[in-house]
Amino acid sequence: MRFQEYATEWMAGQRHLAAASIRHLESLLEHHILPALGSRRMNSFDHKVVDGFIRTMEKAHTGLATQANAFDKLRAILLDAHQLGLYAESPLTGVKPPQCAPSRAVIPSLPQLRSLREAGDDAFKLIVDLMSGCGLRNGEAAAINLNNLVADDVNRVKEQVVMSTGKYGPLKHRKA
Repeated sequence: MRFQEYATEWMAGQRHLAAASIRHLESLLEHHILPALGSRRMNSFDHKVVDGFIRTMEKAHTGLATQANAFDKLRAILLDAHQLGLYAESPLTGVKPPQCAPSRAVIPSLPQLRSLREAGDDAFKLIVDLMSGCGLRNGEAAAINLNNLVADDVNRVKEQVVMSTGKYGPLKHRKA
């Protein structure tokens, strides 16, 4: 079996992923993983192949965050194959994954925050205030509504607006 066929079958089993995560996975497969490894036979993977994939992304000047994400998806697929017994030894053994060290978050100064508030209409001002005053993310601030009121003055963040669909969706990576 070729890697592309295996990855397609593996992806069909990822029913727990949200719509945005599926789009992200499809994008990584389409633009990075499958062009490099799609035609390779599954039984031909070893640590040198995986390391070569990382080096190829480095030579193409792929950003570190994208390298790390693509490697994570490749690792998930190959670990699944290893657990199914396709490999006696994991093809990931000894591979040094790409290291992405995100830069420190930048918090806007008060003058910058004032200019943000003046830049838009009332709805935009409300979003900026919710984000800066309550620490909400974009999608969480956009999802604030009367249905989530749990007391007269308490709005519980239970959902977010999914930017790709523009509809309400569950909070990602949050426990109930």
